Amino acid sequence: MERWDRAGRRAAYGAALALLPYLVIKVSWVAGSLLRLAPVPEGYSLSGWVFLNTVTVGMTAIGIALALALVRPWGMRIPGRPVVFCAWTGAGFLVSILPYAVLTTLLDAGGGDPPDDGGDGAAMPGWVGALIQFGFVGMGLGLAVALPAYLRRRWPEAFAGRVGDGTRTALPWPAVAAAAVGLGWLYWAAGGTWGLARPDERGTDWRLLTGLGAGWALAGAAAALALARARPAGLPRWLPLAAGWLGSGSLFAWSGWKLPVTLVVALARPGGAAPPEAPAVAAVLHLAAVVAGAGLLRTLLRTDRSPAPAGTGDRSR
Repeated sequence: MERWDRAGRRAAYGAALALLPYLVIKVSWVAGSLLRLAPVPEGYSLSGWVFLNTVTVGMTAIGIALALALVRPWGMRIPGRPVVFCAWTGAGFLVSILPYAVLTTLLDAGGGDPPDDGGDGAAMPGWVGALIQFGFVGMGLGLAVALPAYLRRRWPEAFAGRVGDGTRTALPWPAVAAAAVGLGWLYWAAGGTWGLARPDERGTDWRLLTGLGAGWALAGAAAALALARARPAGLPRWLPLAAGWLGSGSLFAWSGWKLPVTLVVALARPGGAAPPEAPAVAAVLHLAAVVAGAGLLRTLLRTDRSPAPAGTGDRSR
């Protein structure tokens, strides 16, 4: 336990440090645009570009604060609900995308830019893209180690027992919704064309991201099913909890980001963007994913022996 805690503390500090270059880059883009020292990318207005990057500055600052909360003493005293929400969203964004980083490295298909990064797709020097990628991967790896260590310290009962210890319940509707979204994305990743406006625009990156999103959606649905049916009985309970945590977080975080991006692209076409998906179909799937992700988290927190943020009292100190 002590060894795990030590690794978690080091990982938390590493995650905070990894995001600092990204924060500096984003702040410089905002300041440079406002002071007319840096050009606004084609297809964006000044206000739109500044707003988009200001949002990501705020998200990055929250990410750094979250990493520090996982290791500093004050992180054990702040209310449980905001910690759980920020940690769940952060893990959904960054931990769930780690397989993509590995695959694109192996296949040399990443193209140098992280996916859906809020405007980072504009032309930039290679070293800037590398720093951004380093920040995302570093934060994801740090959260993957630091977050479980923190949760075990604060809510150890959530990691105890086996799946069969719980009470059997009906299949929760979020699991059905997550499975439906996952199967839709899996259909696209496997080569299906229904719901695509521009099938020829599909590239390796798009297929990998779509397939990865499908995998996490189905993992979240399977985790909720295992906990609801209390099967397999001998499975350690923390395994479906971890899968459900990442699956639901990925659904909520990425689709919560992609839904407004899809609407902006459909209405304004910044930089001539033309994604493969039909905007209406993509918007419906992302909206369903956001609702399913939030519903899955609520289901996980309401299961027997769930961590304190689902309720009140001393456990949510």
